[in-house]
Amino acid sequence: MYPNPQEALPLPTRPNIEQYKRLAKDLVQSCKTGDPAAIRDWATRWIDMLAKLQDAPRSVLRIGQEIDSNVDALQEFALKTFARRDKATCALTDAQFVIARAHGFLSWPKFVTHVESLAQARSMVSAYEQAVTAIVTGDTATLRRVLNEHPNVIHARSTREHGATLLHYVSANGVEGYRQVSPSNAVEMAEILLEAGAEVDAVAAVYEGRCTPLGLVATSAPPFAAGVQKQVIEVLLNHGARMDLPGSAGRDGGLVRSCLANGQPEAAEYLASRGAPLDLAAAAGLGRLDVVNTFFSSGSDPTPRQSQARLLEAFWMACGYGRANVVDFLLEHGVDVDSELRGHGDGHTGLHLAAFHGQVEVVKTLVRHGARVDVIDKTWGTPPLVWALTGWGRKGVAAGDGYYAVVAQLVGAGATVTPDVLAWDKLKADPKMLSALTERPPKVSDRKGD
Repeated sequence: MYPNPQEALPLPTRPNIEQYKRLAKDLVQSCKTGDPAAIRDWATRWIDMLAKLQDAPRSVLRIGQEIDSNVDALQEFALKTFARRDKATCALTDAQFVIARAHGFLSWPKFVTHVESLAQARSMVSAYEQAVTAIVTGDTATLRRVLNEHPNVIHARSTREHGATLLHYVSANGVEGYRQVSPSNAVEMAEILLEAGAEVDAVAAVYEGRCTPLGLVATSAPPFAAGVQKQVIEVLLNHGARMDLPGSAGRDGGLVRSCLANGQPEAAEYLASRGAPLDLAAAAGLGRLDVVNTFFSSGSDPTPRQSQARLLEAFWMACGYGRANVVDFLLEHGVDVDSELRGHGDGHTGLHLAAFHGQVEVVKTLVRHGARVDVIDKTWGTPPLVWALTGWGRKGVAAGDGYYAVVAQLVGAGATVTPDVLAWDKLKADPKMLSALTERPPKVSDRKGD
C-alpha cells in the first residue's frame, strides 16, 4: 500500500491538526470537481508547502524531480482511495486517510494522536522524535539528554507504520526516506543506544520482512557512503546481533544474500568472514564455489538440491559479481546460458547483466558456452552491447578497462552495432571505446539501440 514507510512525507516542525483538517476538506472539494487535475493541484500545493518548511538533512522534498514523483504518487493514491467504495464518493474520512498514509501512519486516528502527542513536551512520542532527529544529525549531546530524561524511550517504537526502534535509525534504511542519513559518528550513536539498553535484534515491519538493525545497516547505501557501515555492523555483532534470522533484511532472504542483492558486497564479505550462513545465491555471489558445490547432489547426479528459481538467482548473482568460476560450474550443471532472469527489470540474460557490470571474464565464459549476443531483454528492449555501453556511461573512467574489453568481446562474437549506437555523443569523446566497437566491420542493421 502507498506509501511504503520509506516514502512517508515529512511533518512540519510544528504540525497543527486543525490545519490538517482544513487540508482534508480542501481535498474533498477537489474530489467533488470530478477532475483528476484538481486533485493533482491539491497534491502539488501541499507538497510544495512541505518542501518549503523542511530543514531536515537530505530531505526527499528538496529536488524538483522528486517533488514531481511525490505528487504523482499522491494523486494516484488519492484517486484510488476515493474510488475504492462500491459507489465512488468524496468522503472526508477518505481524504483524512490519504493524508495520514502519506505521512506514514496507518489511520487518521493514529496520525491525530501522534500530532497531538508531539505538542506535549514530556510525551514519549515527543522524546522519541527528538532522539531520532539527534541520531540522524549526529547530535550526541541531545541524544544522551533525551535518554537520560526519558529512560524508557530506548524501548519505544515509532507510531508510524514501520514501528521501528531508535536503533533502527542508525541503519539509515527502512525508515522515512528523509531520515535515511548516516552521520560520521554513527558508530558512537549505535554504542550510546546499545549501552542504554536497546534491543539489538528488535524487528521493524519493512520490506515485507522482520528487519533488524543489523539486516538494515548491512544492506544500506548511506552507511557505506559515509564509511561507517562495517564499524556499525561490528558494534552490533559485538552486542550479540544474530546473522541467521530469516528476513532480517527484508522478505525471507538470508542476510548475506540480501547484502549482495542490494549492492553491498563489502558488507556481504565481512559478514561471511564473521560466520554468517551462506545460501546458494550468497555463495554464488561471493564466488565460493566450494559452498556452491554443497547445494548439489553427490555423485554423478547433477540435479541441485534447490528450486529452479533459486538456481537462477545464484546464476544472476554470479554473473553480476563477476564470479566466472561459479558461472562455468552452473552452466555445466544444467543452467541454460540464455535463461531469462529478473533483477534489472525482466527478461534479461546473464550476458546482459555481466555486460552492464563490466564483468569481462564472465562475458568470455558465457560467450564460450554459446550465449546469444544479440538477445533482446523484455524491459528495455536492448541487447547486451547496449547494456555494456549504458553501464560504461554511468561509471565512466572510474570503471577501468573492463568495459572496453567487454564491448570488444561482444563485437568480436558478432554483436550488432547499430548506427544510432555509433552516434552516441559519449563515444565521440572516447576513441578507445569507439575502437572497441569498430575493431571489426560492424554488422549494421536498422534495429535501434537504447
